[in-house]
Amino acid sequence: MRLILLAFLLAACAASPAPEFLGAQRVDVVRDGRSYTVWFTDKRVEVVRHGYAKPGQHQAIRATMIALVPQVTGCDLYEKSLSGDSGEMRGSIRCP
Repeated sequence: MRLILLAFLLAACAASPAPEFLGAQRVDVVRDGRSYTVWFTDKRVEVVRHGYAKPGQHQAIRATMIALVPQVTGCDLYEKSLSGDSGEMRGSIRCP
């Protein structure tokens, strides 16, 4: 029973953005069989990967997350501002 509760709580966390993204636009995306959620404002973006990733997959997942930013937001990612890993990353964007 505790494992079910823990799984539910973890799933609920992944469905919520960081506090700075409350009220931000949300887009759910599937790429290469993986689910991601992108939250963005006019200046900031957060990308969250859902599901398990095996060792050795993280570099490709991170590249996919970076590629999703301009595809989803229509804005350029300021890569020097990027923080996080293949589970969750945040950064600044520049929109036309």
